[in-house]
Amino acid sequence: MSIEMAALVPHTPRMCFEEKTPEFQKELVKGMKRLSGMIEKIQPDAVVMISCHWTSSFDHLVDAAPDHRGVLTALECPNLISDVPYSYPGDNELAVQLAEAGVKGGLPVIPVNDPVYCWDYGTVVPLRYLVPKGDIPVIDLSVTLAANLEETFLWGQLAGRVLKESGKKTVFISSGALSHHLVRGPECMPTLAEQALDAQFLTYLTDNDLVSAKLMLPQYAKNAGLEAGGRHIAMLLGVLEDGCKSTFYGYGQSSGSSNVVMAFEPMCSAARSVRLTEKDTVR
Repeated sequence: MSIEMAALVPHTPRMCFEEKTPEFQKELVKGMKRLSGMIEKIQPDAVVMISCHWTSSFDHLVDAAPDHRGVLTALECPNLISDVPYSYPGDNELAVQLAEAGVKGGLPVIPVNDPVYCWDYGTVVPLRYLVPKGDIPVIDLSVTLAANLEETFLWGQLAGRVLKESGKKTVFISSGALSHHLVRGPECMPTLAEQALDAQFLTYLTDNDLVSAKLMLPQYAKNAGLEAGGRHIAMLLGVLEDGCKSTFYGYGQSSGSSNVVMAFEPMCSAARSVRLTEKDTVR
């Protein structure tokens, strides 16, 4: 088995409740529903997600709880997200394997098994769309402030190798924005310069030029103020180190930030899909 799909997704608070989503974010909602259908078709054994709103100071944290239950009221915006229940199974075994691989790779990675730990909205909002039935085990990963982009990229490589070698079908999700210089006014777009940077970076991703994307990331993160310093993107690039086939599903603003919905089919999965298609054609 392997990583069947990876994705870059938004978690803007106004998307938490679909019926309250503003018109300028409806394209993102449509994209998230497309991804949900893809995940439903894949039927993965686990979803592994890095969230920009689970920030750890020094250690990379892995949520190893066998069960995730709680009620979320977002500390940052309780007026938009309050009293939101969630319930998902976890995967302690795979979470521990991820943590052990990180430690063997020289990184400070710690599994956390705490049944009362409450998830952040960077985790809950995407899952409400992507796994609406709450029937797929989820492993949450923190964004680590003491880790630079290179270290986070390495963590992505190490985690990705565990998932590729696992006997389970997995989906990797990176939850966070691109340009992220926030301003008042949810309808406000990023600046023209930030939109241009977004467009160039997305071109590298859609062209499967991950080398150029990685080279651009540090300056892009600084100039466009990427959410979490671009760490969630660095980890995604590490997971996709062998290349990918990407599909773009939407771009939308949120208070001056840019948000995208993109799916990535890792090369091993893409090659398997081609072989299956060719086999069907022969038949």
